[in-house]
Amino acid sequence: MPNPPELNDESDLAGFGYAQSLGRSLGGFSSFAAGFAYISILTGLFQMFPMGYRAAGPGFFWTWPVVALGQICVALGFAELSAHFPLCGSVYQWGKQVGSGWLGWLAGWVSLAGSIAALAAVAMALQSVLPIISPAFQLIGSAADPADSAKNAVILGSGLIVLTTILNARGVALMARINNIGVLAEILGAVLLVALLFVKARHGPGVVFGRGISPSGKVLGPGAFLAAALTASYVLYGFETAGSLAEETVSPRKKSPRAILHAIVSASILGGLLILSGMMAAPDPNDPTLGLPDGGLASIVTRALGPAIGTILLASVAIAIGSCTLAVQTGAVRLVFAMARDGLLPGARALATVDRTSRTPIGPAVAVGFLAVAVLLLNLNYPRVVEAIGSVSVVWINLAYWLVSFPLLVYRLKGWPGADTTDTDGTRLFSLGRFGLPVNVLAVVWGFVIVINTGWPRAEIYGAEFPQRFLAPLGTIALLAVGGLYYNTARRGVAAGGATPARRGDNG
Repeated sequence: MPNPPELNDESDLAGFGYAQSLGRSLGGFSSFAAGFAYISILTGLFQMFPMGYRAAGPGFFWTWPVVALGQICVALGFAELSAHFPLCGSVYQWGKQVGSGWLGWLAGWVSLAGSIAALAAVAMALQSVLPIISPAFQLIGSAADPADSAKNAVILGSGLIVLTTILNARGVALMARINNIGVLAEILGAVLLVALLFVKARHGPGVVFGRGISPSGKVLGPGAFLAAALTASYVLYGFETAGSLAEETVSPRKKSPRAILHAIVSASILGGLLILSGMMAAPDPNDPTLGLPDGGLASIVTRALGPAIGTILLASVAIAIGSCTLAVQTGAVRLVFAMARDGLLPGARALATVDRTSRTPIGPAVAVGFLAVAVLLLNLNYPRVVEAIGSVSVVWINLAYWLVSFPLLVYRLKGWPGADTTDTDGTRLFSLGRFGLPVNVLAVVWGFVIVINTGWPRAEIYGAEFPQRFLAPLGTIALLAVGGLYYNTARRGVAAGGATPARRGDNG
């Protein structure tokens, strides 16, 4: 009689040198939900729509499919990697397996820094929704006062991070149930919103071709569309989180690749339809106020559907922000755990310890939550800095992707995956086959483009003052330097100290 899938998964994991310590109970939908919630089109588009519109007007729609196709190329490589290396920690483990320990460390280190910054930025987004739903959520002063709004954002965001920290610490099963409900609500809310906006359409699909000029009256050129592409770039990432839960997913070699691809493809389609339907329903698609922070998609929804329906749909956006925050922290926690059990983080023994009851790493959940709240506190006196850090997080996470895609290309040129395309039970693994090389080349080129474009020192994104305007390149150089130096120190410590707790199976 064959072993249950869970036992086969445990023996499969042992082949990579790790003992099964995390609770393995997730199905395919839960893995998909983690990746979809991280992307969270409702969270991202309601925040970032004005940015794209300011740069290129209605024509910014066309940057969405371009960015989506580029990220799908990256995701296809990650799906293949998740089938062959079903390990917790996604980019850290994948970079280590196809490149080297040093490359894997850098990918994990950069992604972790980006995830903590993204966690703070996403949690802070509650301020853009809850006070609109009800003034009762403005706990300090007036939402119209920037200083009061900044302080209130810290309170709301910190409260949300405390909640997601508790949920992550209670175990992956509870986290997944709550996240699944949130994702279902977001998908239903997005589909309903798209349908209602199409019903209320005042213009045909041709509206997204625009008039060839930006809202400020400038003739559109390549620079405008590169700036407009930031909207999609700031939304369409985080899909690898579906693969980061591999050690908690039953039959991950089959389910993780599907979850990664379903997350990015479904988000790409729904997001594109949301932009298109929004522009078609806008009373005036060339209204410059659509590019203002208090304009954008939220104002289109309110004007087209009325304040009552608009408020209900904004409630679904608030739920999406909560699910997104939970998913971002979940991915960061798995990164911390994966790197710590290899002895490559400060306090590795504590961070690699798995609670016997919840079968989840509590230390990483608390550490990630604490660091994200610390970032949020900067918003008390320097609100633009937190926005800039949120922008830098996109640069860092896409750089982490490139640090996997590039060594994967080198590995592929050496003959990978070869004949190694079957699961432990003999079934065929997800493989790109002969399309692997061209898709990988596109992923590497695209990764370089998106990192440069999102990190470009645009004054409207990072501020006009030095050094804040150059926060992305300077911060990235500093992050890579610190990460490289620390890796050498940590590796010597691992060599001197022997096996980590996770490898000995001592996880109590």
